[in-house]
Amino acid sequence: MGKITGFMEHERIEEGYKPIEERVKHYKEFVVGLDEAQAKVQGARCMDCGTPFCNSGCPVNNIIPDFNDLVYRADWQSAFVVLDSTNNFPEFTGRICPAPCEAACVLNVNDDPVGIKSIEHAIIDRAWDEGWVAARPAKHKTGKKVAVVGSGPAGMAAAQQLARVGHDVTLFEKNDRIGGLLRYGIPDFKMEKVHIDRRVEQMKAEGVTFRTGVMVGAAKDPLGKGSKVTNWAKETVTPEQLDKEFDAVLLTGGAEQSRDLPVPGRDLDGIHFAMEFLPQQNKVNAGDKVKGQLRADGKHVIVIGGGDTGSDCVGTSNRHGAVSVTQFELMPQPPEEENRPMTWPYWPYKLRTSSSHEEGCEREFAISTKEFLGEKGKVTGLKTVRVEWKDGKMVEVAGSEQVLKADLVLLAMGFVSPVANVLDAFGVEKDGRGNARASVDFIGGYATNVPKVFAAGDIRRGQSLVVWAIREGRQAARSVDEFLMGFSDLPR
Repeated sequence: MGKITGFMEHERIEEGYKPIEERVKHYKEFVVGLDEAQAKVQGARCMDCGTPFCNSGCPVNNIIPDFNDLVYRADWQSAFVVLDSTNNFPEFTGRICPAPCEAACVLNVNDDPVGIKSIEHAIIDRAWDEGWVAARPAKHKTGKKVAVVGSGPAGMAAAQQLARVGHDVTLFEKNDRIGGLLRYGIPDFKMEKVHIDRRVEQMKAEGVTFRTGVMVGAAKDPLGKGSKVTNWAKETVTPEQLDKEFDAVLLTGGAEQSRDLPVPGRDLDGIHFAMEFLPQQNKVNAGDKVKGQLRADGKHVIVIGGGDTGSDCVGTSNRHGAVSVTQFELMPQPPEEENRPMTWPYWPYKLRTSSSHEEGCEREFAISTKEFLGEKGKVTGLKTVRVEWKDGKMVEVAGSEQVLKADLVLLAMGFVSPVANVLDAFGVEKDGRGNARASVDFIGGYATNVPKVFAAGDIRRGQSLVVWAIREGRQAARSVDEFLMGFSDLPR
């Protein structure tokens, strides 16, 4: 694949960023993608490795060596056809997927991996520019009706697949716009929402009906006691209504219950979940007015949680004009380079520095919050302690307590489960983590204990990646199609 000696002749080329002083003044994307010549060089680096571990490293099993080779040979339209055959939304994954395919690249054993994600990004952006991305409505209708509940990447992928084989699909979303966490969890500077909007238009042309502002589940306290999930629903639909109107229901509502930090002082003003903070800025970017918007202007911000959501809070706080931003991580600082013989082809444990970190952020590792401090009901600081691991247990380091100033604290420690009341309303059994219980067996996969009700994406597997959501949506669509028709031609 590619040029036989390309991996020996060419170095990896990284996508670039616009200057920090320029990009922190706006919420637009700032990644500078590969041009045609650079993408060809990256395609040339793809080895004829015999067993392409990148394929299995990619949850949607993108046929990576093939589209790398086609880009090297300047056959961009064929490269798009190959990419489109396995991934409904490469413009999403090409921007926000962490690229487990690159970790699995054979070249990554002792060198820098092929820039697979940057090639994918280049292919799909060119496909949209050239007009190759077109609606593919079904030639024949089946007469079957499917409700998909939740319009994140799993729901969008499933709805598109089911519509393309002729089912009448209605996609329900509790918020005012389609996209789930892609819309209201991912900052615009990482992925502008035009990419969702044009897919929505494509799916409408393929026959998908979108219903926004609709909460599916219990009418009373639909989001669960104490939930901080963003919700702009104006209408409630019961499971009984869906059961009566549709032949199958697929739940793809995500895992939105944020992990809390129940330490003294948690009830002080100025302490918020990331998913209270991030969606508001995205709404403002979309032209909406948000009364009492949470902002970091002129504040000392502490973000608790070292993952991608925390990084998104860092980038947004910098754009607000925070005085300082500090990010906490409970675990020790990872090594700058992974132990490749130990981890390859799996996801490596190593230090990752995001573009938001580079824009301005102090990172604190092996630190735990013991108490939130405040005055007159508002948070003013945190009492922290250093921690270390001994005999498999986390213990506090004696004498390491300190107090850090904070005017705004953002909790970004991940998500623990789906919104319980939605599953309870349907009577869906849950596993030990509170997720919908549904297997991924080849026959009958993604079916729950409730007749004709299926579950896929984070609502089934727990918090995960956008690429896993797309995979589960595609696979669940095939299972629903088999359930309705007795067979399916959809790929799994």
